[in-house]
Amino acid sequence: MKTTRLTQLLNIKYPIIMAPMFLVSNTSMVIEAMKSGIAGCIPALNYRSLDELRAAIQELKTSKVEGGSFGFNLIVNKSNIKYREQLRVICEEGVDFIITSLGSPEETIAKAHEKNIKVFCDVTDLNFAQKVEQLGADAIIAVNNLAGGHRGSLAPNALIELLTKNCNIPIISAGGVGCKDELNRMLSYGAEGVSIGSLFIASNEANVTNEYKQACVDYSSKDIVVTERISGTPCTVINTPYVQKIGTKQSWIERVLNKNKKLKKWVKMIRFTIGMRATENAATKVTYKTVWVAGPSIEHTKEILSVKEIVQKLVL
Repeated sequence: MKTTRLTQLLNIKYPIIMAPMFLVSNTSMVIEAMKSGIAGCIPALNYRSLDELRAAIQELKTSKVEGGSFGFNLIVNKSNIKYREQLRVICEEGVDFIITSLGSPEETIAKAHEKNIKVFCDVTDLNFAQKVEQLGADAIIAVNNLAGGHRGSLAPNALIELLTKNCNIPIISAGGVGCKDELNRMLSYGAEGVSIGSLFIASNEANVTNEYKQACVDYSSKDIVVTERISGTPCTVINTPYVQKIGTKQSWIERVLNKNKKLKKWVKMIRFTIGMRATENAATKVTYKTVWVAGPSIEHTKEILSVKEIVQKLVL
């Protein structure tokens, strides 16, 4: 596998980031990712307190090996009231990189760069990509229409080619990679790395329920649907009987309130809170209310494996 600007930026062996997954990503997964020669990232929101976040960073710093790298994901819009304190702790402790999502990364870039921390920004279109490049982002995470969780609207080749033609910083493709051939395809489009999440849900190191892991084995890409009922922003989930029962569209009350500029922010925050609680219960407890977030790349998940084995299937 060729050297790219991503491998050089993070000093990793392979141009792969284990994507940050809410409730799924943990230090054990990232440590194994680093040992396997890739980067790993954890959502800061996976930790309820700042002390827990600080302890996780310290554990990863102690466990870091050459050829691997670690970072944290920050939700940088107003729905995350913990954002500024999370950023402060991350900068105080020091990490290799931060991935920003769902908002302006301006403050994050400025404060992270003071500590020599790289910042990669999730984007779904050229307009936002150019904005984050102007703000000083080190790389762009190009979230396409095959991504798990919050996805974009453009196909991988279209988005990658659009961004590589119009941006000068590295493009990291997110979505649509479940095997080595698909990884190589993204690189052939011009991406300098890939961000992969759903493949790692069914890993031994993930702390989610066996039911969640087995669902990634049993269901396929055809079973992935987009719902508005988790965060208020379209999000991909496995189309379980429970998801079919509750539907994937906002309620009529939410649609009406979302048209009110003054109330829209609060409605989204309430929906985010309710949706995240439902997702957490499904991921960590045995419940009939199964709202399992995943992307179409679970098509390639045939069994529950270790992180090391999953990486090897991607690169060897």
